[in-house]
Amino acid sequence: MAIDLPSILEANGAWPMAGEERSLMIAIAGGSGSGKTTIAQSVLEIVGEDVVQLVPHDAYYRDQSSLSLAERAAINYDHPDSLENELLVEHLIELRAGRPVERPTYDFSSHTRAAETVLVEPGPVIVVEGILVLAEPRLRELFDLRIYIDTDADLRLLRRLQRDIVERGRTFESVLAQYEATVRPMHLQFVEPSKRYADIIVPEGYNPGAVGTVTSMIHHFMADRSR
Repeated sequence: MAIDLPSILEANGAWPMAGEERSLMIAIAGGSGSGKTTIAQSVLEIVGEDVVQLVPHDAYYRDQSSLSLAERAAINYDHPDSLENELLVEHLIELRAGRPVERPTYDFSSHTRAAETVLVEPGPVIVVEGILVLAEPRLRELFDLRIYIDTDADLRLLRRLQRDIVERGRTFESVLAQYEATVRPMHLQFVEPSKRYADIIVPEGYNPGAVGTVTSMIHHFMADRSR
């Protein structure tokens, strides 16, 4: 998969220029189970933690500790209102300005925010990944590069089943019920339409070409930055 850097640079007038110290902000969006997290992690491993800081959007689910477990479980977590986007916007502005932030963490088994936070240091490149990062105008305008991972629905569902059952302790029935009640309709209403805002659309989820596209862009940026 080739990347047309001149076109992307031309379309993104706010792209950091040579000598400018602010972070390059990259969004990686796509449906649940699309492969965006795998791509983001691969980019981090290839380029290095000294260059890339990874911020998961789903760490910013709102704190629901005041509700009962049953009430928390009934919340539509695939709707943009379930995320504290105003806090993420604040954190990204801080990171871009060169200041560290304490990002929240989320306990998916209890459906609420955990007490622990994670220190995120500012770095040359900030990658934010999540299903709704391109659906929110306040977030979109902060990114220099917007990537959408376009993966077929059947494959996304299989991946979500495996993740939620193995990693988050859910039952098959509960995952399928959630998919039918909120995941699919919210994908059609919010996630899929956000694809129109992407600079790059990656087909069929994770593939080496997709990772190479993003890492090449970062290397190009770092080379310009050092001039």
